[in-house]
Amino acid sequence: MTGQSPTAAASNNTLTAVSGLKVGHFTLNERPTGCTVVLAGDGVVAGVDVRGAAPGTRDTELLAPENVVDKVHAIVLAGGSAFGLDAASGVMRWLEEHEIGFQFGGARVPIVPAAILFDLGVGNPSIRPTADCGYRAAAAASNARVADGSIGVGAGATIGKLRGMAHAMKGGVGSAAVELNSGLIVAALVVVNSVGDVVDPATGQIVAGARADDGTWADARRLLRAGLREPGRAGEQTTLAVVATNAVLTKTQATKIAQMAHDGFARAIYPVHTQVDGDTVFALATGTHSAPPNMLLIGALAADVTAQAIVAAARAATGLPNLPAARDLAR
Repeated sequence: MTGQSPTAAASNNTLTAVSGLKVGHFTLNERPTGCTVVLAGDGVVAGVDVRGAAPGTRDTELLAPENVVDKVHAIVLAGGSAFGLDAASGVMRWLEEHEIGFQFGGARVPIVPAAILFDLGVGNPSIRPTADCGYRAAAAASNARVADGSIGVGAGATIGKLRGMAHAMKGGVGSAAVELNSGLIVAALVVVNSVGDVVDPATGQIVAGARADDGTWADARRLLRAGLREPGRAGEQTTLAVVATNAVLTKTQATKIAQMAHDGFARAIYPVHTQVDGDTVFALATGTHSAPPNMLLIGALAADVTAQAIVAAARAATGLPNLPAARDLAR
């Protein structure tokens, strides 16, 4: 159809291709761990969908379509397991200082939903994101191209834990975007901390995942069909995403886009949405593209860019001792 072919966003194929959004990372290199903040100006419509059975979240109930708050001012993704939820408090403080939030009497109340991943098995578990980390990530946020790799919330992320951490690989943050000739933009930022392997949907080939003793791919698909014992404990692996569009959406529509974006998880991670995952997708709509929204199109593109961002995260990751990244392995 003329005017509807998707292409990479012209000058920025990351989440900040959606005008009005800013992204900031803060990394605690001494562990490593960290947090990543998406700032949404004076507020944008948001939805959320949680598919993993072991999530760690804050203020996601506010985003239910039947509830009264219809905009958020930031989204926080953090390492550190439940401790990392403290990062959202620092983002709230930064937003309040900049007079961003809903006004109640003489106060400003920013709405800052958050989600965390478990990375306490990497380095010293007593080092985890704090409110100060969130504040510093917010202060660093910009509308520049989002940096990918093992930074921010992805600093301690790992991939492919079906055979345990000794055979896992390094994960991280990735982003992708598409812009149509009509001006519609759909983008995603994902942090991959999965029990499953990352598989490139375009080729079916493993990008990062569980390793066999000889260094070749163990291949989660083969392991599970061979009757692998149940892996891990609840909450120790989680993939988190923020998808965004410049379309005009309601909360209900944004929630549906978050649901459809989970298809990108299923295309690029095997297995995913398990009882030991906390997989969560937030969806944001800035409303600057005034054409009536095509929900089928936006949702389908959200799944596509989510899958692309997952593969980008695996390819951009930086290894640690005993935790190689995809770039470290010549296949």
